[in-house]
Amino acid sequence: MDRVAGETPSQALPEDPRELAILWRNRFLMLFDHLPLPIAVCDTAGRIHVVNRAMGIELGVLPGHLSGRKILELLRPQGRRPLRPVMEAVRLQRRSQYPIEVLWTAADGTERRGELTIEPVSDLPDDDPKLLLWLRTLGPSATAPADRPTERVSPVEARILAAAARGATTAQIAREVDLTVDGVNYHLTRLTRRWHVPNRTALVARAYATGVLAPDTWPPRPSADGTPSG
Repeated sequence: MDRVAGETPSQALPEDPRELAILWRNRFLMLFDHLPLPIAVCDTAGRIHVVNRAMGIELGVLPGHLSGRKILELLRPQGRRPLRPVMEAVRLQRRSQYPIEVLWTAADGTERRGELTIEPVSDLPDDDPKLLLWLRTLGPSATAPADRPTERVSPVEARILAAAARGATTAQIAREVDLTVDGVNYHLTRLTRRWHVPNRTALVARAYATGVLAPDTWPPRPSADGTPSG
């Protein structure tokens, strides 16, 4: 029988099990990276192990820069306690699929919405599971007009802006809002791109001008009308 083009003959495969495992891992990662569906693999705390190219494009971040980040700093779950079924499934070692609605800021600054499906997976029954996630884009956020970026920000972004207005460092902001330093930088960078401003000073000024931060108050605080209620 003729060998399929590009297939490695069995006699050419490495005999060392470790080298063979590396070979198949590299093949898997190549296929994973070329899948058109945005996919991520996380631990049960939501820290990203690996994402494919489609997920990086959707989030506007190079895939290699997402490793170690918390997925929920990037994709914002909607509804009341939407992750409870997933946490219960991990605790009871259930293997099923759990879709949740999420919002995020796309690379062009528009607010997007979609369905994130989470599935606990593991190689062996007794292994700690990983979370396999894939994202289905549904379109612009219902709170954002499709033809322009929104001026509204999430509650955590409003808190970040208020802390920045007080002159807090990135590390201080991270501790205050319970994010990583990378998570804070991610939100600041996204807001800078969305509002087309050159630096943090201009970002704070824009936050006051658009009503995200309450005027005539010290210390700075988010305006009641500047952020979504959910």
